[in-house]
Amino acid sequence: MHTRRQMLALAGAAALMPYRLAAQPLPDQLVLLGTGGGPTPKALRAAPSMALMIGGQLHIIDAGNGVARQAALAGLPLKNLAHVWITHLHNDHVADAFTLPWLAWSGALTTPVAVHGPKGMKKMARDWLRFARVDIETRMADEGRPDLRKMISVAEVQPGVQLEAGGLKVTAARVQHPPLVDSFAYRFDWGGKSVVWSGDTRPCQALIDLARGADFLVQEVMYLPAMERLIASESNAPTLRAHLLASHTLAEQAGEIAAAAGVKTLVLSHFVPGGDASVTDDMWQTAAAKAFAGRIIVGRDLLRLML
Repeated sequence: MHTRRQMLALAGAAALMPYRLAAQPLPDQLVLLGTGGGPTPKALRAAPSMALMIGGQLHIIDAGNGVARQAALAGLPLKNLAHVWITHLHNDHVADAFTLPWLAWSGALTTPVAVHGPKGMKKMARDWLRFARVDIETRMADEGRPDLRKMISVAEVQPGVQLEAGGLKVTAARVQHPPLVDSFAYRFDWGGKSVVWSGDTRPCQALIDLARGADFLVQEVMYLPAMERLIASESNAPTLRAHLLASHTLAEQAGEIAAAAGVKTLVLSHFVPGGDASVTDDMWQTAAAKAFAGRIIVGRDLLRLML
């Protein structure tokens, strides 16, 4: 039996435990925030985005609409947001590139955020900050917040190393997502770990080279039979079909890329179609496994992988 003093001590320790746990930095992890592909909002999947917690810093890779709420649902601390990495300027990837740090700043974010993306990001930042001026200036005056305009920096990406600091190296490769010329995949290397985010691309050597030997390749995928059904009723079906096949990766091709690059784990994401429940996880997995004998994970929103 515990004495009354022991019981009080145990209760006090239990009360302090959540605070102590919260005070600890989150371990390195990968979270799929959104796994849908394409600009149309979907009931089954959120817009494409991935989060990496690396050394206590939060990196968001692509920022589709609603990414801040997805991060909150995943329990990720937006006050730790340090970098936003945008692959290309299609709206399902860039819609919340600046809204994300804006909403984080409305909470507890007080430290700088670097937004990285293709040519055009700097102009987008200038235009966006004009749009947000009233709210920023009001909250600075009324709530004593720091000037968000001085906290956000923008770096326009070219192929090669983008960041090398604190043991983390981030490398970009230009991939093939016509008609956009500036479309990038990113590789994150730190502490013997490596994660690659394909962005939107058709199969290309640049992605294979970037992903060589990576622990995780997070790869966009299409399932052709379901895609054909999806676009059959569209008035622009022939044009849309030609674009999708010229600019994206079929699930079978995702397996081929993973095998050619020798990655350890292939994570499927950016599903097209992303709103068709008739395409099961087994169907995605079976298609990718035709060419890849390694570990395959069929992604879902808020899937968390510890690194």
